[in-house]
Amino acid sequence: MYETMLVSRYFEETIETIYLEGKKPVFNMAKGPIPGEMHLSNGQEPCAVGVCAHLTPEDVVTSTHRPHHVAIAKGVNLKKMAAEIFGKKTGLSGGRGGHMHIFDPDVNFSCSGIIAQGMGPAVGAALSRKMQGKEGVAVSYIGEGAANQGAFHEALNLAALWKLPVIFVVEDNAWGISVSKATSTAVPNNAMRAQAYGMPGYLVPGNDPIAIFSAAGEAIARARNGGGPSLIDIETDRLAGHFMGDAEGYRPKGELDTLRARDPIPALARRLESEDGFTDADNAAIVARARSAVDDAIKFARESDYPAPEEALEKVFA
Repeated sequence: MYETMLVSRYFEETIETIYLEGKKPVFNMAKGPIPGEMHLSNGQEPCAVGVCAHLTPEDVVTSTHRPHHVAIAKGVNLKKMAAEIFGKKTGLSGGRGGHMHIFDPDVNFSCSGIIAQGMGPAVGAALSRKMQGKEGVAVSYIGEGAANQGAFHEALNLAALWKLPVIFVVEDNAWGISVSKATSTAVPNNAMRAQAYGMPGYLVPGNDPIAIFSAAGEAIARARNGGGPSLIDIETDRLAGHFMGDAEGYRPKGELDTLRARDPIPALARRLESEDGFTDADNAAIVARARSAVDDAIKFARESDYPAPEEALEKVFA
């Protein structure tokens, strides 16, 4: 899990650097090798690794507009994902989807830019498996703001009614774009809402990957054994803006400094050192592998060709 978190962080930091190419001195979202919006997942890596460590390629995962950490943890092809973000022909969808529409059928991963959009498809995937007698669970990632959407309540109700093998994971970073949870949500945490739909609700504070792993293991085992759905509410931290270019003027003074001081990656490294005899040499080897994986993916993406203009008319419905 530590290595996967490092791959995710290095990937995001590299994408951040490349994203800004050609967008200075005046920020212009349309410029550079990666045009459009970009939502980075720095700080939220524990939410991805703690859950996806229990999953197989046959299990279905739907994610949000901030998807890279979950995609990496689920095993999405890193080179093809990088190429997709660059809009290249070798990308997962031939460059058509970009960073908010990553789709990899080889590992049953998808995401969407629409808030709470992935919840219905996850419930449908779980229903299909139950109807066909097939093994596998579905996991739907959402942000805490999505728990105030109608789709959230519809999905939880049907999942509980039909006792489906689906797990809802709420990544609560306390900010829905620039709106704090305290001013948008009537309950202190969304694990409380699970009880209203007759399913277990787990609240995991502290952005702790080990605690997330424990809660997810219980919920996923329950789903695999026919026990039905669960909801896991994870209190996590967003160490970057909502999107690249976000001035973050809505944050209280000093909040980012506090969040960065409890960055989950060095915190996990310290824990490994104290509890598992993790050495500097061990860490150096893992860091080197993570950086190499990211460097290879970015090199592949940069060197890949863009699709021909006429290919825009392919793979579309009339």
